[in-house]
Amino acid sequence: MMQSPGVLRLFTWIALIMLAFAPTALHAQPRISDFKLANGLEVVVITDHRAPVVTHMIWYKVGAADEPKGVSGIAHFLEHLMFKSTDKIPLGEFSKIVARLGGQDNAFTGHDVTAYFQRVSKDKLGTMMEMEADRMVNLRLTEKEVLTERDVILEERRSRIENNPAAIMDEQMNAALYYSHPYGIPVIGWEHEMAKLSPQDAMSFYKHYYAPNNAVLVVAGDVTADEVKALAEKTYGKIPANPAVGATRVRPQDPPQRAARRVEYSDPRAGNASFHRDYVVPSYMTAKPGEAEALDLLMKIVGDGATSRIYKRLVVEQKIASSAGGAYSGSGLDYGSISLYAVSADGADLLPKIEASIDAVLDEVRRNGVTEAELNRARASYIADYIYENDDQASLARRYGWGLALGRTVAQIEGWPDALRKVTVDDVKRAADTYLDLKRSVTGYLTPTEGKAHAEQPTPKSRS
Repeated sequence: MMQSPGVLRLFTWIALIMLAFAPTALHAQPRISDFKLANGLEVVVITDHRAPVVTHMIWYKVGAADEPKGVSGIAHFLEHLMFKSTDKIPLGEFSKIVARLGGQDNAFTGHDVTAYFQRVSKDKLGTMMEMEADRMVNLRLTEKEVLTERDVILEERRSRIENNPAAIMDEQMNAALYYSHPYGIPVIGWEHEMAKLSPQDAMSFYKHYYAPNNAVLVVAGDVTADEVKALAEKTYGKIPANPAVGATRVRPQDPPQRAARRVEYSDPRAGNASFHRDYVVPSYMTAKPGEAEALDLLMKIVGDGATSRIYKRLVVEQKIASSAGGAYSGSGLDYGSISLYAVSADGADLLPKIEASIDAVLDEVRRNGVTEAELNRARASYIADYIYENDDQASLARRYGWGLALGRTVAQIEGWPDALRKVTVDDVKRAADTYLDLKRSVTGYLTPTEGKAHAEQPTPKSRS
């Protein structure tokens, strides 16, 4: 059938636009500057002049996995205490000052990093740097403040963990997944150890790890590298390095995984019965070249969304689960993990059948691999997400800050799409065959029990 001249002109115009912009969209990277101050502080500047706004983030190369044994939760506790006071900033005024300046602020703690960030107008960046540099070295704590905040984090644990059967299950599975490594200890801490945290514990941790040579500063937004460097030297540059920190982090490493483990937990608040499975695998920091990318693509195909193999098998075809999926987490300094889940469509009796069906899907991938079409679709989805993130200031600051705080380079972070393009179906099959091994796993059944469910407690305000 012939097309009208107007339609042909429209198609031609669209095609020309796609040809003009596609290469730029696929290959464009944000403008990055990376340098170090004399005291060891690494500074990353991500220039984006579209709006007079900046995101200011300071990343400390310390997290819950660096805590001394017996004081679990101290990294997260210190994150809370950092909002108390210094000689210059009165008690509880840090966030109020940011708000009065029209900005937003928050913080979070992970197993490997702790980060603090503000989003403000460009002209307030110098003030944010002064405030953050001040509390890097001048934190002031009283016993009353510490004990009051300790009650806050204990209530946070009760709300987030003790009142959430899925969180309890996750905590128990992590504890079984790692033999010696501190990833088996929850970031928030074990309650009996949290209850004993003292001002001395907090200050000791603070004075050792909070130093410019153990941090990465990321500024994204309407700034230039020269502007940020001048401000950074004026504020952070005055702080001396701490020679006791900044070297390679040494943590207990796990022995080879030799036996599959199982965890069963029942709770009257559990809702629908669910299946869970976690595997210990390499992270982007510990995997061989191309291996982490292969694991990422493998789990995109196997467990991500309604087009994934697990979802189609259990939810669409067999109808034994109301939802199902899985993911690869490769952002750890020492280990990564693969997580799978499925929620039963009809009670706990279906869990063995769900487990058998998931195992069948995984065995098929181990034996036969994935198709070229599946691989291309997964790769295109990841690369598209990466490109879309380039349009978001906060996402960019997080991408570079997290990667550099773990020890990756700017080139490695920006080279991720190209590394994905190099992954073959053979690479994915090899990753599946190597790491989808039950000996590396913990399997969990979460089931409801009859009884009166506990009332949900209100969630306290938290910065994590």
